[in-house]
Amino acid sequence: MIQRYKRPDKKNAESIVQSAKKDMEYTLSLDINENSTVTIIRNIHECFRSLGDALLISRGIEDGDHAMSIKELTKLQIKTERPLGVLDNLRILRHNINYYGYRPKIEEAVEIVDFVKSCFGIIVKEVEKQIKSGKYFG
Repeated sequence: MIQRYKRPDKKNAESIVQSAKKDMEYTLSLDINENSTVTIIRNIHECFRSLGDALLISRGIEDGDHAMSIKELTKLQIKTERPLGVLDNLRILRHNINYYGYRPKIEEAVEIVDFVKSCFGIIVKEVEKQIKSGKYFG
């Protein structure tokens, strides 16, 4: 992917973070069953990817690559209960769902939801901090 550099856009980045928070809240309200696992995992991935996009946009970097957005989050210098590398596993899982027709098991969705509950709030706070300060801490 080719990165495009443009003017940093804090307002757009903040809007993306707010949208990710609302989408995650909704996603976590869904019952986990055989029919919902795909939607839950896709939505969770999209929320995390959006947070990575918000960081990039706040720095004036436009990139359509999901891997780069997720990598921005894994570079955050924050302490979480679970390793941030799980985000890359989530990206791969979403890829398998979208491009190979993989149907995740209920246990996989439960595991991802547990990860969200332990880390999403911490990640959001750090992303908001970086956007607000205009500094890059990753």
